[in-house]
Amino acid sequence: MPVESTYAPIEIPDVDIYTLMFDRPNKDFSDDHVMLVDAKTSRQLTYGECAARSKELGIGLKTLWGWRKGDVMAVFTFNNVESPLLAWGVLWAGGILSPANPGYTLDEFVYQLKNCEAKAITTQAECLPLVREAAKKVGIPESRILILGDTKVPGFQQLSELKNMSHREVKLTKRPKFDTSKDLAFLVYSSGTTGLPKGVMLSHRNIVANILQGAVAEGRKLKAGEDSILGFLPFFHIYGLTCIMHASFYLGIRLVIMERFDLERFCQLVEKWKITFVYVVPPVILGLAKSPVVSKYDLSSVKMMNSGAAPLTSEIQEAIYKRLGIKTKQGYGLSETSPTTHAQRWEDWKDKIGSVGPLLPNMTAKYVGEDGLEVAAGQTGELWLKGPNIMMGYWKNAEATANCMTEDGYFKTGDVGHQDKDGDFYITDRVKELIKYKGFQVPPAELEGKIASHPKVDDVAVTGVWEDAQQTEVPRAYIVLAAGNQPTPEVAQEIIEFVAKNVAQHKRLRGGVKFVDVIPKSASGKILRRVLRDQAKAEKKKEGPKL
Repeated sequence: MPVESTYAPIEIPDVDIYTLMFDRPNKDFSDDHVMLVDAKTSRQLTYGECAARSKELGIGLKTLWGWRKGDVMAVFTFNNVESPLLAWGVLWAGGILSPANPGYTLDEFVYQLKNCEAKAITTQAECLPLVREAAKKVGIPESRILILGDTKVPGFQQLSELKNMSHREVKLTKRPKFDTSKDLAFLVYSSGTTGLPKGVMLSHRNIVANILQGAVAEGRKLKAGEDSILGFLPFFHIYGLTCIMHASFYLGIRLVIMERFDLERFCQLVEKWKITFVYVVPPVILGLAKSPVVSKYDLSSVKMMNSGAAPLTSEIQEAIYKRLGIKTKQGYGLSETSPTTHAQRWEDWKDKIGSVGPLLPNMTAKYVGEDGLEVAAGQTGELWLKGPNIMMGYWKNAEATANCMTEDGYFKTGDVGHQDKDGDFYITDRVKELIKYKGFQVPPAELEGKIASHPKVDDVAVTGVWEDAQQTEVPRAYIVLAAGNQPTPEVAQEIIEFVAKNVAQHKRLRGGVKFVDVIPKSASGKILRRVLRDQAKAEKKKEGPKL
């Protein structure tokens, strides 16, 4: 039977995102409350300033370009204190935000620009050369490229200048009317780990619902005027876009914005701004648990970290608590779910290690076996989800939408796991990432957790490689060694034996160990196992058949 959320249902108002953020007569903080802080310059913006500036930007878009409801603004920037203002300005004007990874190649960005049918681009000075070339390829005039940030570029319009243009307009334009369940707010793109990235269509209602669902889970422990969040996860990813940019703002929590992640800078900012809560990904927790630079800073203000985007193993969770006394809980979500669907309760962080917590309010879930039939509670199956935060579908890709959505509204996550007797969920791995050794399923994340606890290991990824002799996949570990260790056969054997002592026989590293300089990961911290599998195939082809 489908499982309902253990939370009481909540009311989701029929409003657009801008209205939810700023038309709030009953908020429990003043308009003078500091909401956004630039980590680099210490520039601060209050709630009232954010409301006024984003509205001015929206008016500027309409007066300059005749911005229409449904027009797409592509964003090619690193995090910036102006990023939220841009987002809210576009939304005020009825536009759609389509953020892109500023680490994209020219071809990757051109693909997204063409696919999302962008009408304009916002970027930063350092990204401008690639953006100009991409714009030329898709026919976007340079007059429709905005520059975000303090660095001015001759011949290009600054975001702040566009904002100021509205003051020269006598007639203020009106906002469009919204059908919140059908009008797009965000068009975000999947990581593309299984092919070309797909545009995920998220409506205003999807995001409003997820902000309010998250407020139930996190808002009980976070208070305006008392707590601060450090935002380093990229705003071009749905995790940063919804959870950090929007959900924290809705709760009135001060957000200190980092342009991009650096471990030592992260520690400096936690100490300086007395950060109390951080959204993280497992590689960051691993760095905090192992890097010697962390010992130089006082991180005691942190009350809790919430990990998402990839499975968090108990070994890493226990390691950071043992070293720093920092509690870490886990959440779960996907781009297609706006993103959060589960969040571990603060009080369960230690008793429920490995759990992503219960379903958020207004959600339903079920687990489905390989035969398409539901499995009983406690058994492992693929997670299917239903709720107001489930995407509208994939942009211009009806086939992909049909493949992942059921007729009765369930989204097939592609993730494998189970629930316990208390209704808490455990995600063990991706369907397509499970290694199948002689019929046994081997979750890579489980092995990575074991290997990461080895003192000579700094980072690790596990994937399956095909073994001709046994005609099966076998697990192989790709390892970045901790400083001071050499990639010798003896060290490889030591790690292989370490794993063998701690896992079932079918989970042993029969594919061996490969030492690498870096583990390939997406911008959100997910391991790109496809890259490692392709590398293994290329090496095997080069070696030729074994007789």
